[in-house]
Amino acid sequence: MALPEVEETTPFGPDALVYKVAGKIFAVTQPDDVPSRINLKCDPDRALELRDQYEWVKPGWHMNKRHWNTVVLDGGAPDALLVELVRHSYQLVVAGMKKAERERLQQLLDD
Repeated sequence: MALPEVEETTPFGPDALVYKVAGKIFAVTQPDDVPSRINLKCDPDRALELRDQYEWVKPGWHMNKRHWNTVVLDGGAPDALLVELVRHSYQLVVAGMKKAERERLQQLLDD
């Protein structure tokens, strides 16, 4: 929620929190699941590297497995890496927006 213009919605029901920027999804989590997990958009090559490197990174659950990872939040993932992965997901979504919107959000992110 600390990133510019993020909104939290529940379009898939009350158990799934969906985080969007300018109406586009960049994260989905089910915090009441045990262990909790979060789906994050990811560059396809990096997604594969992360899955190979960390057992707590899986192909995106109920998402396009090429572009999304599921990160299991069981304590294995360092906080700094989680923050970086959320930011990466956000930035990928922003990068796919029209130029004016992309530049406006990037400026907010850089400030």
